[in-house]
Amino acid sequence: MSIDSESRIRVMRIIARMNVGGPAVQVSGLLRGFDSEIFEQRLYTGFCSDDESDYLETVATDVRAIRISGLGRSISPTADFRAFLHLIREIRNFQPHIIHTHTAKAGVIGRIASLLSGKRTVRVHTFHGHLLHGYFGKFKTAIVVVIEKTLAHFTQHLLAVGERVMRDLLSAGIGTSEKFSVMSPGLALENLPSRETARANLGLSSTEIYCAFIGRITQIKRPDRFLDVVAALKGAGVAVSFIVAGDGQLLVGCKERVERESLPVTFLGWRSDIETILAASDLVLLTSDNEGTPLCLIQAGMAHLPVVSTRVGSVPEIVADGETGFVVDLNVGDLRKALTSLIKDSKLRAEMGQRGYEYTMARYGVSRLVQDHQNLYLQLLKHRARP
Repeated sequence: MSIDSESRIRVMRIIARMNVGGPAVQVSGLLRGFDSEIFEQRLYTGFCSDDESDYLETVATDVRAIRISGLGRSISPTADFRAFLHLIREIRNFQPHIIHTHTAKAGVIGRIASLLSGKRTVRVHTFHGHLLHGYFGKFKTAIVVVIEKTLAHFTQHLLAVGERVMRDLLSAGIGTSEKFSVMSPGLALENLPSRETARANLGLSSTEIYCAFIGRITQIKRPDRFLDVVAALKGAGVAVSFIVAGDGQLLVGCKERVERESLPVTFLGWRSDIETILAASDLVLLTSDNEGTPLCLIQAGMAHLPVVSTRVGSVPEIVADGETGFVVDLNVGDLRKALTSLIKDSKLRAEMGQRGYEYTMARYGVSRLVQDHQNLYLQLLKHRARP
């Protein structure tokens, strides 16, 4: 598809749903940050489930989107097919120069729709994580791999949010090193309130040490492991309290366990004011079985907070183990030990927090994310235009 000198480059951005989380933050940053004199962007997305918070309705209220029923999280052959047909109509109407899909389901439906639309378009897909570990059994995972291998063949460029994510995908035979590149997230935090103000707003003690757990309360995040760690620290007499900022299908069960075992955990529900959560905290904990590039850890670094996390996904690229926090194996004992070191040593928390700030600010600014995407699109279009 040619681009005349009078028109802007049309970018069709497709994501299954804009639930609160890393992909929604990244997509919103791209939509806000692109040079509107050069690019015309449109966002196509589905609807969030009842147990999810919609980022467009709660935070990015300035970002416009075209909603497509059936493009959300749940799998339904009838609804998915309708979403697929809807996308084909939108592609033929908008005639994008670039179709950029985000997240797994949108990547499948969006790229197939692009192929069958009859329009010559550059296709880009971002893996904000992957479904190779912790989601399905061997048979379903094998099907996912076959689908992604096939679609990668028809995709001009593939992006991964971290080196580990890219290596995992390449090891599974998805894509080639020539097609892949790493596109680290880009973020910007608003000014943090004072600790006193943040804790007062959240109804927290002004003197206790607080460790934050930020994210969806779903199985892949392992809230059961988180509560096992809390129980282990309580049993060892370590003086620390926890705050949980998030929502999800496992929240009710977690609350019941906390009440049953009298664990020092305060549930805040989902909140849009991440700066308040970080300002009130002394450190951040992540206990997941699988991750892409968890933005809450980048945000923690930008807020001068040390981190303790399981060694999953691209976490070792965000957290410099032993320097800005601790990255440990997927077991309660190692998590408890790392947390204890930070809880009992305020000087260590301050030193790691400062190093975390310097480390994350240098690598994960939002302006870098926008510029890198713009440069990639221009390069791909230039390559496509060659005879």
